[in-house]
Amino acid sequence: MNLADKVAIITGSSRGLGKSIALTLAKEKCNVVVNYIKNKDAAEDVVNKIRSMGSKAISIQADVSDEEQVQNMIERTIEEFVKIDILVNNAAVYEDSTVWKMDKDIWSNVINVDLTGVFNCTKHAIKPMREQGWGRIIMIASVVGQIGVFGTSNYTAAKAGIIGFSKAVAKEVARKGITVNTLSLGYFDIGMLKRLPEDVQAMILKQIPMGRWGKPEEVGKTILFLTSDDAAYITGQVINLNGGYYM
Repeated sequence: MNLADKVAIITGSSRGLGKSIALTLAKEKCNVVVNYIKNKDAAEDVVNKIRSMGSKAISIQADVSDEEQVQNMIERTIEEFVKIDILVNNAAVYEDSTVWKMDKDIWSNVINVDLTGVFNCTKHAIKPMREQGWGRIIMIASVVGQIGVFGTSNYTAAKAGIIGFSKAVAKEVARKGITVNTLSLGYFDIGMLKRLPEDVQAMILKQIPMGRWGKPEEVGKTILFLTSDDAAYITGQVINLNGGYYM
Protein backbone atom coordinates (compact mmCIF):
# COMPACT_ATOMS: atom_id res chain seq x y z
CA MET A 1 0.00 0.00 0.00
CA ASN A 2 1.42 3.34 -1.01
CA LEU A 3 0.04 6.71 0.08
CA ALA A 4 2.72 8.73 -1.71
CA ASP A 5 1.68 12.35 -2.17
CA LYS A 6 -1.40 11.95 0.03
CA VAL A 7 -1.80 14.48 2.85
CA ALA A 8 -3.21 13.51 6.23
CA ILE A 9 -4.19 15.51 9.29
CA ILE A 10 -4.20 13.44 12.47
CA THR A 11 -5.57 15.36 15.42
CA GLY A 12 -3.92 14.78 18.78
CA SER A 13 -0.90 13.14 17.18
CA SER A 14 2.00 14.36 19.30
CA ARG A 15 1.74 11.27 21.51
CA GLY A 16 -0.12 8.06 22.20
CA LEU A 17 -2.38 6.49 19.61
CA GLY A 18 -2.33 9.55 17.37
CA LYS A 19 1.45 9.42 17.17
CA SER A 20 1.31 5.73 16.27
CA ILE A 21 -1.22 6.45 13.51
CA ALA A 22 0.91 9.30 12.15
CA LEU A 23 4.01 7.11 11.95
CA THR A 24 2.10 4.25 10.34
CA LEU A 25 0.83 6.50 7.57
CA ALA A 26 4.24 8.10 7.13
CA LYS A 27 5.80 4.67 6.54
CA GLU A 28 3.55 4.46 3.48
CA LYS A 29 4.93 7.80 2.21
CA CYS A 30 1.96 9.87 3.35
CA ASN A 31 2.67 13.50 4.24
CA VAL A 32 1.40 14.29 7.72
CA VAL A 33 0.17 17.25 9.74
CA VAL A 34 0.93 16.54 13.39
CA ASN A 35 -1.66 18.36 15.46
CA TYR A 36 -1.03 19.17 19.11
CA ILE A 37 -2.40 21.47 21.77
CA LYS A 38 0.39 21.91 24.34
CA ASN A 39 3.58 19.91 23.84
CA LYS A 40 5.40 21.41 20.87
CA ASP A 41 8.58 19.46 21.57
CA ALA A 42 6.73 16.15 21.43
CA ALA A 43 5.02 17.18 18.18
CA GLU A 44 8.33 18.20 16.63
CA ASP A 45 9.81 14.86 17.65
CA VAL A 46 7.07 13.11 15.67
CA VAL A 47 7.69 15.46 12.73
CA ASN A 48 11.39 14.59 12.75
CA LYS A 49 10.65 10.87 12.84
CA ILE A 50 8.32 11.24 9.86
CA ARG A 51 10.90 13.22 7.89
CA SER A 52 13.50 10.56 8.62
CA MET A 53 11.20 8.11 6.80
CA GLY A 54 11.28 10.28 3.70
CA SER A 55 7.82 11.82 4.10
CA LYS A 56 6.99 15.47 4.65
CA ALA A 57 5.52 16.69 7.92
CA ILE A 58 4.71 19.83 9.85
CA SER A 59 3.32 20.39 13.32
CA ILE A 60 0.37 22.70 13.92
CA GLN A 61 -0.92 23.78 17.30
CA ALA A 62 -4.70 23.89 17.40
CA ASP A 63 -7.35 23.24 20.01
CA VAL A 64 -9.92 21.22 18.07
CA SER A 65 -12.73 22.56 20.25
CA ASP A 66 -12.00 26.07 18.91
CA GLU A 67 -13.41 26.44 15.40
CA GLU A 68 -11.21 29.40 14.51
CA GLN A 69 -8.06 27.48 15.44
CA VAL A 70 -9.24 24.51 13.39
CA GLN A 71 -9.94 26.72 10.40
CA ASN A 72 -6.43 28.15 10.68
CA MET A 73 -5.01 24.60 10.81
CA ILE A 74 -6.84 23.68 7.61
CA GLU A 75 -5.65 26.86 5.89
CA ARG A 76 -2.04 26.27 6.93
CA THR A 77 -2.24 22.69 5.66
CA ILE A 78 -3.48 23.90 2.26
CA GLU A 79 -0.72 26.52 2.14
CA GLU A 80 1.93 23.89 2.86
CA PHE A 81 0.61 20.88 0.95
CA VAL A 82 -2.03 22.33 -1.44
CA LYS A 83 -4.62 19.71 -0.46
CA ILE A 84 -6.05 17.48 2.27
CA ASP A 85 -6.77 13.84 1.50
CA ILE A 86 -7.18 12.19 4.90
CA LEU A 87 -8.52 13.36 8.23
CA VAL A 88 -8.23 11.20 11.33
CA ASN A 89 -10.30 12.62 14.18
CA ASN A 90 -8.30 11.20 17.07
CA ALA A 91 -7.98 14.03 19.63
CA ALA A 92 -9.85 13.28 22.85
CA VAL A 93 -9.89 13.90 26.57
CA TYR A 94 -11.76 12.31 29.41
CA GLU A 95 -12.62 13.32 32.95
CA ASP A 96 -14.49 10.68 34.92
CA SER A 97 -17.27 11.35 37.36
CA THR A 98 -20.68 9.96 38.22
CA VAL A 99 -23.37 12.14 36.71
CA TRP A 100 -24.70 13.37 40.06
CA LYS A 101 -21.24 14.65 41.00
CA MET A 102 -20.22 15.92 37.58
CA ASP A 103 -19.48 19.60 37.35
CA LYS A 104 -20.90 21.26 34.23
CA ASP A 105 -17.40 22.37 33.21
CA ILE A 106 -16.22 18.74 33.18
CA TRP A 107 -19.19 17.76 31.03
CA SER A 108 -18.62 20.67 28.64
CA ASN A 109 -14.87 20.15 28.29
CA VAL A 110 -15.21 16.52 27.24
CA ILE A 111 -18.11 17.21 24.86
CA ASN A 112 -16.35 20.24 23.37
CA VAL A 113 -13.12 18.39 22.62
CA ASP A 114 -14.35 14.89 21.86
CA LEU A 115 -17.51 15.69 19.89
CA THR A 116 -17.55 19.37 18.88
CA GLY A 117 -13.88 19.01 17.95
CA VAL A 118 -14.82 16.26 15.51
CA PHE A 119 -17.50 18.53 14.02
CA ASN A 120 -15.06 21.44 13.65
CA CYS A 121 -12.36 19.40 11.94
CA THR A 122 -14.74 17.50 9.69
CA LYS A 123 -16.61 20.63 8.63
CA HIS A 124 -13.50 22.50 7.54
CA ALA A 125 -11.62 19.54 6.01
CA ILE A 126 -14.55 18.54 3.85
CA LYS A 127 -14.51 21.69 1.73
CA PRO A 128 -11.15 20.98 0.03
CA MET A 129 -12.03 17.28 -0.17
CA ARG A 130 -15.27 18.10 -2.00
CA GLU A 131 -13.43 20.39 -4.39
CA GLN A 132 -10.91 17.68 -5.31
CA GLY A 133 -13.54 14.92 -5.41
CA TRP A 134 -11.71 12.58 -3.03
CA GLY A 135 -11.28 12.20 0.70
CA ARG A 136 -11.10 9.77 3.58
CA ILE A 137 -12.37 10.68 7.05
CA ILE A 138 -11.83 8.29 9.93
CA MET A 139 -13.38 8.88 13.34
CA ILE A 140 -11.94 7.34 16.48
CA ALA A 141 -14.78 6.28 18.75
CA SER A 142 -14.87 3.76 21.59
CA VAL A 143 -16.68 0.69 22.79
CA VAL A 144 -17.55 2.89 25.77
CA GLY A 145 -19.87 4.84 23.47
CA GLN A 146 -21.66 1.62 22.54
CA ILE A 147 -22.07 -0.02 25.95
CA GLY A 148 -21.74 2.79 28.52
CA VAL A 149 -19.30 2.56 31.40
CA PHE A 150 -19.87 3.66 34.99
CA GLY A 151 -18.59 7.18 35.65
CA THR A 152 -18.12 8.13 31.99
CA SER A 153 -21.43 9.69 30.94
CA ASN A 154 -19.72 12.65 29.26
CA TYR A 155 -17.16 10.53 27.38
CA THR A 156 -19.82 7.93 26.53
CA ALA A 157 -22.13 10.63 25.14
CA ALA A 158 -19.34 12.10 23.02
CA LYS A 159 -18.23 8.79 21.56
CA ALA A 160 -21.80 7.68 20.89
CA GLY A 161 -22.38 11.04 19.22
CA ILE A 162 -19.41 10.50 16.92
CA ILE A 163 -20.97 7.29 15.62
CA GLY A 164 -24.24 9.00 14.72
CA PHE A 165 -22.46 12.06 13.32
CA SER A 166 -20.26 9.98 11.03
CA LYS A 167 -23.23 8.06 9.60
CA ALA A 168 -25.02 11.30 8.71
CA VAL A 169 -21.94 12.93 7.18
CA ALA A 170 -21.16 9.78 5.18
CA LYS A 171 -24.50 10.17 3.41
CA GLU A 172 -23.93 13.87 2.77
CA VAL A 173 -20.60 13.40 0.98
CA ALA A 174 -20.91 9.94 -0.58
CA ARG A 175 -21.39 11.31 -4.11
CA LYS A 176 -18.27 13.48 -3.77
CA GLY A 177 -15.79 10.60 -3.55
CA ILE A 178 -15.43 10.98 0.21
CA THR A 179 -15.86 8.11 2.65
CA VAL A 180 -16.53 8.52 6.36
CA ASN A 181 -16.02 5.60 8.72
CA THR A 182 -15.64 5.09 12.46
CA LEU A 183 -13.27 2.88 14.37
CA SER A 184 -14.80 1.90 17.68
CA LEU A 185 -11.88 0.86 19.82
CA GLY A 186 -11.72 -1.48 22.75
CA TYR A 187 -8.80 -1.28 25.15
CA PHE A 188 -5.39 -0.63 23.67
CA ASP A 189 -2.00 -0.89 25.29
CA ILE A 190 -1.33 2.84 25.13
CA GLY A 191 -2.60 6.20 26.30
CA MET A 192 -5.77 6.34 28.37
CA LEU A 193 -5.59 2.70 29.50
CA LYS A 194 -2.45 3.48 31.47
CA ARG A 195 -4.38 5.92 33.66
CA LEU A 196 -6.58 3.16 35.06
CA PRO A 197 -5.60 1.47 38.35
CA GLU A 198 -3.85 -1.88 37.88
CA ASP A 199 -6.69 -3.83 39.49
CA VAL A 200 -9.18 -2.25 37.08
CA GLN A 201 -6.92 -3.09 34.14
CA ALA A 202 -6.72 -6.70 35.30
CA MET A 203 -10.51 -6.93 35.60
CA ILE A 204 -11.02 -5.57 32.07
CA LEU A 205 -8.37 -7.85 30.59
CA LYS A 206 -10.19 -10.90 31.94
CA GLN A 207 -13.31 -9.81 30.04
CA ILE A 208 -11.59 -9.54 26.65
CA PRO A 209 -12.16 -12.83 24.79
CA MET A 210 -8.83 -12.61 22.97
CA GLY A 211 -7.10 -12.23 26.32
CA ARG A 212 -4.88 -9.30 25.34
CA TRP A 213 -4.86 -5.55 24.81
CA GLY A 214 -5.08 -4.15 21.32
CA LYS A 215 -1.85 -3.06 19.67
CA PRO A 216 -1.59 0.54 18.41
CA GLU A 217 -0.31 -0.64 15.04
CA GLU A 218 -3.54 -2.59 14.55
CA VAL A 219 -5.40 0.71 14.49
CA GLY A 220 -2.95 2.19 12.02
CA LYS A 221 -3.20 -0.79 9.68
CA THR A 222 -7.01 -0.61 9.71
CA ILE A 223 -6.79 3.07 8.81
CA LEU A 224 -4.42 2.21 5.96
CA PHE A 225 -7.06 -0.14 4.58
CA LEU A 226 -9.83 2.44 4.93
CA THR A 227 -7.76 5.04 3.08
CA SER A 228 -6.99 2.69 0.21
CA ASP A 229 -8.89 2.34 -3.06
CA ASP A 230 -9.81 -1.18 -1.96
CA ALA A 231 -12.14 0.42 0.62
CA ALA A 232 -13.71 2.95 -1.74
CA TYR A 233 -17.17 1.37 -1.38
CA ILE A 234 -17.07 1.28 2.43
CA THR A 235 -18.66 4.29 4.11
CA GLY A 236 -20.85 5.08 7.09
CA GLN A 237 -19.57 1.99 8.88
CA VAL A 238 -18.57 1.33 12.48
CA ILE A 239 -15.63 -1.05 12.58
CA ASN A 240 -15.10 -2.62 15.97
CA LEU A 241 -11.51 -3.22 17.05
CA ASN A 242 -12.04 -4.67 20.49
CA GLY A 243 -10.83 -8.27 20.68
CA GLY A 244 -14.42 -9.40 21.14
CA TYR A 245 -15.10 -7.14 24.14
CA TYR A 246 -18.77 -6.11 24.17
CA MET A 247 -19.49 -6.03 27.91
